[in-house]
Amino acid sequence: MLEKFNESVAFLKSKTTVEPTIGIILGTGLGGLVNEIEIIDEIHYKHIPNFPVSTVIGHSGKLIFGKLGGKQVMAMAGRFHFYEGYDMKEVTFPVRVMKLMGVTHLFVSNASGGVNPDFEIGEIMIQDDHINLFPAHPLIGKNIDELGTRFPDMSKPYDHGMIALAKTIAAENNIKVSTGTYCGLTGPTLETPAEYRYVRAIGADAVGMSTVPEVIVARHMDMPCFAISIITDLGVPGKIMETTHEDVQRVAEVQEPKMTLIMKELISRL
Repeated sequence: MLEKFNESVAFLKSKTTVEPTIGIILGTGLGGLVNEIEIIDEIHYKHIPNFPVSTVIGHSGKLIFGKLGGKQVMAMAGRFHFYEGYDMKEVTFPVRVMKLMGVTHLFVSNASGGVNPDFEIGEIMIQDDHINLFPAHPLIGKNIDELGTRFPDMSKPYDHGMIALAKTIAAENNIKVSTGTYCGLTGPTLETPAEYRYVRAIGADAVGMSTVPEVIVARHMDMPCFAISIITDLGVPGKIMETTHEDVQRVAEVQEPKMTLIMKELISRL
């Protein structure tokens, strides 16, 4: 695997002069942050050795290299999901590549379903913890000692300093945000009412199909992480409605400018 990571890194370094310190993974309907990046290079996944290809509507499938908030960044416009048929090593492959490209901090966005009864559609939730309910784990198998320890600590999956700063930025811009725990499930079905109740009962505020694997791998490599969710549908008794992927995209796109402002300003203040 290390040889594959290095092969991808060598290819990317031959295609861009950007030396990124910030890695960004953009979720469904949340690609607008790309418009804020001073783009220097764009490379489609299909051209990168060993990279999977994004197959989901709302994920454009390319790496963006450029500048944002005064920092050099590497952004994934479109991520990979376990439900697409990729294994966890493939889902998290780009995070390994980011680290080897020089990235020190990881920023992640996602669209998720809210199970906290205080949430409304369009709620912006900063993740302060997560619950991993994926049936596979991205660190199973031989440990790559060059990248991280065999048994990484997960007591602080999301960086407390970045969370506090993001909340300050939101308050300065009159943006309502919440903090909460994200639960990662495989999908691609949205949850049943009983599943929503279960997820809430075990301590989650929101549920989605991504983020957790990427953050686990980033923390394995000692990268501080910041993640933000836009609540695009509700799994709260009495508020559950039939939801389509298009509905999720629509809500995400409406709230996305607020998320973009928080992320851009946070990156600039690091």
